[in-house]
Amino acid sequence: MKPTQFSDMPCPIARSMGRVGDSWSMLILRDAFQGMTRFDEFVKSTGIAPNILTRRLNDLVDNGMLERRLYSEKPPRHEYLLTEMGRSFRPIMFALINWGNKHFSPDGVRMQLVNRETGALAVPVLFDAEAQQPLTEDHYMVAPGPAASDTMRERLANAERRRRERLGLIENSA
Repeated sequence: MKPTQFSDMPCPIARSMGRVGDSWSMLILRDAFQGMTRFDEFVKSTGIAPNILTRRLNDLVDNGMLERRLYSEKPPRHEYLLTEMGRSFRPIMFALINWGNKHFSPDGVRMQLVNRETGALAVPVLFDAEAQQPLTEDHYMVAPGPAASDTMRERLANAERRRRERLGLIENSA
């Protein structure tokens, strides 16, 4: 059976997950954000099997998140550096840290986001720069874009209808 190609789906979430959705890939990116660049560093940090690491690194390079650069010719050795696309994933990693700390840290916080200058704890919030307010369900929704298919438009309209029913703003249509 051919694996699902999420990166070919019309949904931007699916396309994004097709690039970084694998758990190992996320851990490799975490380590790259912490300055790791070399194969042996990724193996030691994650415990990933070398053959799986090779595949994941190749995928991250092919998907534009990392670039491979030769640092030794004899023997040939490469390092893996974040690209501009990879670096732009940093706020998503910050949000995952916050979400993981909030919901999956029964023994306490082991990693947290702090202000580099003051050391003050930072709490990442998705924010609408134009309206100057956080993106909350009360004020924001996902709407179809100009290239949305009829299926996508229907899915998003149904999501809004279900939300309005849940809030008692309209009568349940079932």
